[in-house]
Amino acid sequence: MLKTITSLLFIFLLSFNSTAQQPDKPNASEIYDAIEKLNFLGSVLYLAAHPDDENTRLISYMANHVKARTAYLSLTRGDGGQNLIGPEIRELLGVIRTQELLAARRTDGGEQRFTRANDFGYSKHPDETLAIWNKDEVLSDVVLAIRQFKPDIIINRFDHRSPGTTHGHHTSSAMLSYEAFDLAGDASVYPNQVKEYGTWQPKREFYNTSWWFYGSKEKFEAADKTNLLNVDVGTYYPSSGLSNTEIASLSRSQHKSQGFGNTGTRGEQIEYIELIKGDLPKDKSNVFDGIDTSWNRVKGGKAIGDILKQVQENFDFTNPSASIKNLIKAYNLIKKLENKHWRNIKTKEIKTIIAACSGLYLEAAATESSSVLNNTTKLNIETINRSNANIELVSISKSDNKKTISKNINLKNNLSVQTELDFYVSNNDNYSVPYWLEEKGTLGMYKVENKKWIGLPETLKTATIQFNLNIEGSPISYTKPIVYKTNDPVKGEVYKPFEIIPEVSAKISEKVIIFENDTQKEIPVIVKASRDNLEGFIELNYPEDWNVFPKQQKINIKHKGQEQRLVFTVIPPKYQSEGTLSPKVTIGNKIYNKELIEIDYDHIPYQTVLLPSESKIVRLDIKKRGENIAYIEGAGDVVPESLTQIGYNVVIISPEDISSQKLSQFDAVVIGIRAYNTIEELNFKQDILFDFVKNGGNMIVQYNTSHRLKVDNLAPYTLELSRDRVTDESAEITFVNPNHEVLNSPNKITQQDFKGWTQERGLYFPNKWAKEFTPILSMQDKGETPKTGSLLVAKYGKGHYIYTGLSFFREFPAGVSGAYRLFANMLSIGKENITNNSGLKN
Repeated sequence: MLKTITSLLFIFLLSFNSTAQQPDKPNASEIYDAIEKLNFLGSVLYLAAHPDDENTRLISYMANHVKARTAYLSLTRGDGGQNLIGPEIRELLGVIRTQELLAARRTDGGEQRFTRANDFGYSKHPDETLAIWNKDEVLSDVVLAIRQFKPDIIINRFDHRSPGTTHGHHTSSAMLSYEAFDLAGDASVYPNQVKEYGTWQPKREFYNTSWWFYGSKEKFEAADKTNLLNVDVGTYYPSSGLSNTEIASLSRSQHKSQGFGNTGTRGEQIEYIELIKGDLPKDKSNVFDGIDTSWNRVKGGKAIGDILKQVQENFDFTNPSASIKNLIKAYNLIKKLENKHWRNIKTKEIKTIIAACSGLYLEAAATESSSVLNNTTKLNIETINRSNANIELVSISKSDNKKTISKNINLKNNLSVQTELDFYVSNNDNYSVPYWLEEKGTLGMYKVENKKWIGLPETLKTATIQFNLNIEGSPISYTKPIVYKTNDPVKGEVYKPFEIIPEVSAKISEKVIIFENDTQKEIPVIVKASRDNLEGFIELNYPEDWNVFPKQQKINIKHKGQEQRLVFTVIPPKYQSEGTLSPKVTIGNKIYNKELIEIDYDHIPYQTVLLPSESKIVRLDIKKRGENIAYIEGAGDVVPESLTQIGYNVVIISPEDISSQKLSQFDAVVIGIRAYNTIEELNFKQDILFDFVKNGGNMIVQYNTSHRLKVDNLAPYTLELSRDRVTDESAEITFVNPNHEVLNSPNKITQQDFKGWTQERGLYFPNKWAKEFTPILSMQDKGETPKTGSLLVAKYGKGHYIYTGLSFFREFPAGVSGAYRLFANMLSIGKENITNNSGLKN
């Protein structure tokens, strides 16, 4: 019995990929497509390493043309990537990219799964990847996904036979999948999983190859294609008016944080998959050849198939409700199937179809956007049957199933039934925050205490309402997440998740606080109440060699949503030191030490994230010259805020405002990361920027990629970017020109300044440059040649042009002292005994 409940729970969780989105209101064509899918009993699991690795053309084709149950297993949540839409990196970026994947699957018809692997950044070899990931744990998660999803077909995005030729995460994903293919069917492997989900042996495994994996089209044409299947994924769907490739482009475009907006295409599009395990289909045009995908696949399925064949053949697009009686017959037979796997899947599918055919609308909307534990919230319940089907609302149950409210209301055609309900959030409910961030993990792995949540895309929503109905004489229940909706004057009806959050949270706005000398600073702490009449006190945890005054302050907040600002005086030591400053809030006998972070973008649901509330404090031994810095933002970073921390006056200027007069007031101009990849306007401003340098200013350009550069000349001299990078954040640094000013003035840079770097040394270094450039540093990953393009300095006129691929955008948020000192030297170069552009003497 326990096994059955667990399986049902897992299927239930997967059904809510779209919690708190605008409710689905399928039209007749979409209902018919769902009926076709109901009559197909076959599954495909697509597998790769990151969000945006997946081939949406193939996923959409399998889900929408073949009608197979299709899922994408992404080993990571993409935490190590860059963010083109905002400042979030690491864990917060992983939250965004998780939701972008879910948005992509809502678009292309697939499902989404994950492992516990953490995207720690670029890796050059699977040996490095699997040393940082816990290989056994990630492998167990892949095996678990296979045993839960039970795919007939597995398709890998990457080749397991080519380690070292691409991102180490990519090859690792294929290697783990290749190994898991056989292990999933072995009962002696991860036996605790077997108790819960049984074993499963997929029929075939493929590698989704292409001509460019062969090096050229000519080599591909000449290759042995015995084990290759080709699939035309360019099929057209008249029901939607879209080609499969157009749907795939819409899906791909959901990866907005990575800048993967995609233009739709039409016409023939061939995808190739190479058999790497299992038997080759005799009919190479059918990936499911030899696999029974009809209802005959399961014992007792023939009768169901006969009924649903009639439903499909006789479907009335003008009156979908005409199918309800036969759908109910099939539903009752599906519930009796011995095969638990297909029983659970098809029960969920047919219930959705029955609701759609009856125009059934069920909603539980809270009158407020959030609640705390041990609190009651009012709900507005709406139930409406928009068909002539005989439907009765028997009762409404709360999520804890401890209280059922009887209704026994006959739902007449198109008459809305409105009711109010008090919803109690118990102490046993879960906070509405990403489950994989609840506990501190390692560099390579997230820690998930609740083993039943491993692989789920989102945290289980405990704030749900169950509608218990009787449809044409058969009891059917639907569980809906509680939502919060408002009317926006511009957007109209806007849905948000109903969130369960702690009663209080506290934050220090600056995540890194730099003390450039031993002068004390006033540090504000913001305490936010999530309920009325909040009283307690707050204190700060801090390093032993620092001081904080006062030791404790009272909290008194009258209304939910209000904030109280409390200021503490932080006194640093007289010598260089660093540590952590973290607030601790005491309310009654409970202690709270987390910050509630809100992520709000239009393309994904509103998200709340709970992370430890802490800031790094650094007493930094740093000197600098020049005061006024112009910053041109790129793809999103916190470098301007970081430079402000060490005493610079930083002004963000928009590209269209770049002029000689505007720049004349600054000592240096800093270009944000990937600005030359994302801002077209800069191509018309380069001459002005170069003239600024010629007249005595400093220009620092942070990393860009060679792909899709918006400018013709990146520098005043020849400079060519490459894909060179050093991913080992502790890689040894050699000073190529140890006497150069940038390493000696005003701060003496030593090896100590390169300790504590995070994720990588740098990326996309130039590999060719004019003789005017002086390389400063040399570094390399294990087994590779030295890379000397990470920091290049060129004198141009009276000023200096500096190009750097060093990852300052990662090091500043981590509070790496040496990164600040080196950047200060870059800004200060040439400023000794020179009057700066603002007319002030340095």
